[in-house]
Amino acid sequence: MENRTETLDEEQELKEQARIRREKLAKLTAEGNNPYEKTQYAVTENSASVKENFAGLEGKEVSVAGRLMSRRIMGKASFSHISDKDGRLQIYITRQDVGEDTYTAYKKDYDIGDIVGVRGTVFKTQTGEVTVHATHLEMLSKSLLPLPEKHNGLVNTDMKYRLRHVDLIMNQDVRDTFFRRAKIIKSIRDFLDGRGFVEAETPILLPLEIGADARPFRTHHNALDLDMYLRIETELYLKRLIVGGFEKVYEMGRIFRNEGMDAKHNPEFTTVEIYQAYVNYFEVMDFVEELYRYVATEACGTTKIPYQGVELDFGTWERLTMAEAVKKYSGVDFAEILTDEEAQRIASEKHVEVEKGKTTKGHILAEFFDAFVEDKLIQPTFIYDYPVEISPLAKRKPSDPAMTERFEYFMMGMEMGNAFSELNDPIDQRRRMSEQAEKKRAQGANAQIDEDFLDALEHGMPPTGGLGLGVDRLVMLLTDNPSIRDVLLFPTMKPKK
Repeated sequence: MENRTETLDEEQELKEQARIRREKLAKLTAEGNNPYEKTQYAVTENSASVKENFAGLEGKEVSVAGRLMSRRIMGKASFSHISDKDGRLQIYITRQDVGEDTYTAYKKDYDIGDIVGVRGTVFKTQTGEVTVHATHLEMLSKSLLPLPEKHNGLVNTDMKYRLRHVDLIMNQDVRDTFFRRAKIIKSIRDFLDGRGFVEAETPILLPLEIGADARPFRTHHNALDLDMYLRIETELYLKRLIVGGFEKVYEMGRIFRNEGMDAKHNPEFTTVEIYQAYVNYFEVMDFVEELYRYVATEACGTTKIPYQGVELDFGTWERLTMAEAVKKYSGVDFAEILTDEEAQRIASEKHVEVEKGKTTKGHILAEFFDAFVEDKLIQPTFIYDYPVEISPLAKRKPSDPAMTERFEYFMMGMEMGNAFSELNDPIDQRRRMSEQAEKKRAQGANAQIDEDFLDALEHGMPPTGGLGLGVDRLVMLLTDNPSIRDVLLFPTMKPKK
């Protein structure tokens, strides 16, 4: 009961503060100083440039702007801090230098959270803090809602995600995460563009539900009176571009999957899919290593990345077949298992759950990998040669048709990317898509075969290596964040009641 009373008291206090701020706004407006009418402010420096270039700016006039984050009023003189995208900057304000009217307004009408413009000269205080001595001060926008208590910020994790704008105001580390995210994305593009890849844009709304192993979001196109689906991947369109002669192509964009949410999953997320003609999956492995070393160096200045107390070394990658990895971590050698029935028996002995309808040796190998291996893969590791049953778009291994030329790579027990020597046999592709769609329809889905994609394959696609990687998980690693929600500006949230 006590906590409920405290919450009600806090809510009442916030309402009272909001009421007072609106009264201040009304007063300013009545005096002809409506801050919302301001359309621009000439900014010459920001907090970082003033500090970094102090030697050249000392004693010179600068113009800065930002959010008022603190006030320490001392009679005829006061200190404040303003915040901009790069950090905080101290402001020294005196009645003598800004004038009686402005100083009175600063004391009575300004609030923490207001956006202000400041013009003045640069100096250092006796404590050594770089400061702007204001000769001009004006309010550029009024904050009608108070900010959280400055030392604690938004302590409720749910509220941090719901009120991301407030989280960004209060926490420079959060801002830095998203600035680094932008740098990571740029470095991926720079790497690909520098190697002759062409960026493409493919449809997000699709006219059919393909048979891939993911549940799509469905919507309805009114003009066509047609159910449509948000894409679960960009693969099939990009491979049609390979058929059309692009040879090196990629797309970075949003993917949508109507599935669960946890620390590693969000219903909408960002991927990069990359396709190159005339290379196989081993060449794509080499490519992944180069890409990760480049991005890590650009974004973090090193290939040795600290993540949740572990140092990841992007300069060293292990390579294991799926069967080798399962043998290493479970002791079961699938090379010695000759039949589906034997695989089922061993799965039962090892208490590995086998899903109904997925009882082949290949399916069971994959289940062993999930049960015994994935969470052990901490350092960068390629797992390659996947069963054909779980790889409908990958080319079979000529030496072992039960396996495909496919790999995934893992760090910190997370799958980070998926790649194939792409299947370009239209007859085999049709067979696999038909089997996959049939299984999905048996589960109640409206799975269909993409005939346009098969038409493309029948026109001939060169040998091709393809790669899809999760951008959000990469950002998690490079910013040392434990949850995907920490690297999405606006993660999916259940609406508040």
